[in-house]
Amino acid sequence: MTVDDEEDRLAPYACRPSESRGRLVAEPESPTRSVHQRDRDRIIHSGAFRKLEYKTQVFVVHVGDYYRTRLTHSLEVAQITRSICRSLRLNEDLAEALALAHDLGHTPFGHAGEDALNHEMAPWGGFQHNDQTLRVLTRLEQRYAAFDGLNLTWETLEGVIKHNGPLTDAAGTIALPPSIAAFQSEWDLEPAGHPALEAQVAALADDIAYMNHDIDDGLRADLFPLGDLQDLPLVGEIVGEIRARHPGLEGRRLIHELVRRLIDRMVGDLVAETGRRLAALKPENAAAIRGADRPMVAFSPALHEQLKAVRAFLFARMYRHYRVNRETSKARRVVRALFRLFMAEPNTLPTHWQAGAVDGSPESRARIVADYIAGMTDRYAVLEYRRLFEIRADM
Repeated sequence: MTVDDEEDRLAPYACRPSESRGRLVAEPESPTRSVHQRDRDRIIHSGAFRKLEYKTQVFVVHVGDYYRTRLTHSLEVAQITRSICRSLRLNEDLAEALALAHDLGHTPFGHAGEDALNHEMAPWGGFQHNDQTLRVLTRLEQRYAAFDGLNLTWETLEGVIKHNGPLTDAAGTIALPPSIAAFQSEWDLEPAGHPALEAQVAALADDIAYMNHDIDDGLRADLFPLGDLQDLPLVGEIVGEIRARHPGLEGRRLIHELVRRLIDRMVGDLVAETGRRLAALKPENAAAIRGADRPMVAFSPALHEQLKAVRAFLFARMYRHYRVNRETSKARRVVRALFRLFMAEPNTLPTHWQAGAVDGSPESRARIVADYIAGMTDRYAVLEYRRLFEIRADM
């Protein structure tokens, strides 16, 4: 199928590659790939994407090889995203690029690492992984001869910064973290508007993926038994359906059956609700989606309420489980110790990271240190900690 054939099947309100706003640095486009296919391919070949293999979701990497990492999570999000976009006749390549890129700015050790780095960076604008993702894509990936970053299209960068929706506060005022604010002076990504449908799909596919794989990982890690899920809305109902149809099914098969049915139920609900919203709005193009008064991609109100209960269960029984708390406590201490040492002694940074850190202002030093730490994998952060704080460690 040619690039033109792919575009012909898109809905009117999808992001069309031929109507892309282009790249910040002009360059010849590929005759065989659309602009958004190239974005996706550049993300896959980036160094930051490879490192996701050793960055964690909930469990620190050394806890076990079976549990999800940022890489496996991103691949699951991409698969769910493409399935939804195909059903809605959206731009699958743009949506897949967004799904694969959405976690590139995450620190080692998941949200524990991000919380610790945000705490240390508070005097200099804080740290947010979405903001850091834009830094990775526009500055920190230094691979190409003609530009820093990956020089992605406007649509991909817009979708990245709006992964959680418009960048406005409760009063509707634009509120931009430091790196996004700096990039705005170069290229307006229209932060106050809704993102395109492809970005909205990727964001909720992220929710679908993490909620289901956290149930899977939590059961396999024995953080809670299957019986405790039976009173949860939606989940308990599906467990009952499985046991009625497959009496005696237990263990891994039952868990897998639960997760696959949950994903299917959530995807089906999202597609149906999104279809209802699109039918009411009758958007003629992607601009109408960005100017809408609410997101177009959503779960139904009934499912939304059910998922709130599931999230609350996972928060209490998994994310705050004492075994997870012990790991995240260690993770926060590692990140804080590394940050404080590098700020006090920037000459301990690797040589190519020292430019601007040794002689620069405290703010520029802090941002360089944050970039260095955020780019670490879990195991590299632990290795750096040992090198710097354990006297007998191999230097």
